[in-house]
Amino acid sequence: MKQQDQKITYFLYARKSSESEDRQVQSIDDQINRLKELANTLGISIKEILTEAKSAKKPNCRPVFAEMLKRIENGEAQGILCWQINRLSRNPIDSGTISWMLQQGILQCIQTIDRRYLPDDNVLLFNVESGMANQFIIDLRKNSRRGMVGKAERGWLPSRAPVGYLNDKLEHTIYKDPERFHLVRKMWDMMLTGNYTPSKILAIANNEWGFRTPKWSKLGNKEMSLSEMYRIFSNIFYTGLFVWSGTTYQGNHEAMITLEEYDRVQILLGRKGRPRPKAHDFAYTGIIVCSVCGGMITATEKIKIVKKTMELKAYVYYHCGHQKKNAVCTQKIRIPLKEVEEMIDIELERYTILPQFLKWALEILNRDNDKEIEERTKIYETQHQTLVATQRELDNLTKMRYRELIDDETFIKERDGLKAKILKLQQNLHETENRASKWLELTEKTFYFACYARKEFLTGSLERKRELFSALGQNFWLKNGKVVIIPNEWFVPIEKAYPALEMEFKRLELAKNLTNTERNEAFAQLILSWGAQRDSNP
Repeated sequence: MKQQDQKITYFLYARKSSESEDRQVQSIDDQINRLKELANTLGISIKEILTEAKSAKKPNCRPVFAEMLKRIENGEAQGILCWQINRLSRNPIDSGTISWMLQQGILQCIQTIDRRYLPDDNVLLFNVESGMANQFIIDLRKNSRRGMVGKAERGWLPSRAPVGYLNDKLEHTIYKDPERFHLVRKMWDMMLTGNYTPSKILAIANNEWGFRTPKWSKLGNKEMSLSEMYRIFSNIFYTGLFVWSGTTYQGNHEAMITLEEYDRVQILLGRKGRPRPKAHDFAYTGIIVCSVCGGMITATEKIKIVKKTMELKAYVYYHCGHQKKNAVCTQKIRIPLKEVEEMIDIELERYTILPQFLKWALEILNRDNDKEIEERTKIYETQHQTLVATQRELDNLTKMRYRELIDDETFIKERDGLKAKILKLQQNLHETENRASKWLELTEKTFYFACYARKEFLTGSLERKRELFSALGQNFWLKNGKVVIIPNEWFVPIEKAYPALEMEFKRLELAKNLTNTERNEAFAQLILSWGAQRDSNP
């Protein structure tokens, strides 16, 4: 054996993958030391030691391995010394190449730590062992996917948590990052105002807040990039849901934003989270949509000379940007900024209330707080019972399939329907939880808005005007030269009921034929009417 080995020159090839499949394999240094000892024992002549830290799962991705085979074909060496056959290949392409070179005698010997492979050997043994190495990867991939899908079905994202959350490696869960969660929520709040672009938020976070990404091994602890900022604003994970392998799951992690807030940001960014084109900081661009072609309304600044003074003056006009592909727009009108703001002011006036009504509204809200929580609790209990019953249906359906009482087609159809129903019920349950705790805050903000928004709009900054305009509704259209707003639902009761109440209030104030007692009794009745409007649409 030694005499034969002395006629053959070997490449010592040591490989270790950085991936989990090779965690139990000897390190490269250990492989080299043990193989050197084996070479001395067998009298093997080593031409060169070649090392590589690459996975062998796929062909054509190991440059050192490919170069070694090329050098063997050129006659620089005739054998390979390695730890095990699986160090040479874990895929059928590379295994076939090595097997063919061995059968042709180009490769005269493969020596591993416990056996050797020669050209005259039965090829079946080599193929079986290399096939086992390949099958190991196939099984590992299947088991990994199965485990990840199972984790997703249990409500946990099977990958690294996005910024603002952290992975619990022991419990395999995801929890709030105590250092960054509230800062990322603040980024969403800034984006939701419509006054900030992602690049502006990025500059504030990095430069003013000193925001840094989490530390991960040798990565992280750096300033956030603009691409990471866009990934945050386009990731549905922050709503409490997550997408894995094309399927949406209800997560067990704490939601940072609502689905409505997420959808609003997507509109601001453009479809699929792409940033909308913006050349200037105009107050109302990126919000209003053309009713004809569906394109975004943009603005143009024109510089004109005032003839009387010969001074330059800037005029801003709003118009359809004609950015929709394959859409013909016939709405050519350009609306001056002044007219746009006049239309917005008229809209704000529809929802404006007197300070006295604000005071009454806050008193009524505080009085009815306990009643509201009680009602929401009953709704929550009903929703929870429905969810438990639906889950029981799914469990029973699975038992029926195990007992072969139904076929696969029926099982899959019914299972998918029940899963979709469960997901919807879980979302409703989360919304009820949030609404039960936030209804008072939302309603108070609505009445404060109704009392002071118009005044602030007339005197506020560009960013404040945009914020107030955005708060009016969810859909904004330009139709026949008019700004049409689909108002938020909580403004509807004010629009319908308030004007008559205000007229009655002013009549009572001016009525000279009423005594103080009669006027106070009339005001009390008016307060009850105002409270009834709140009860009709909490």
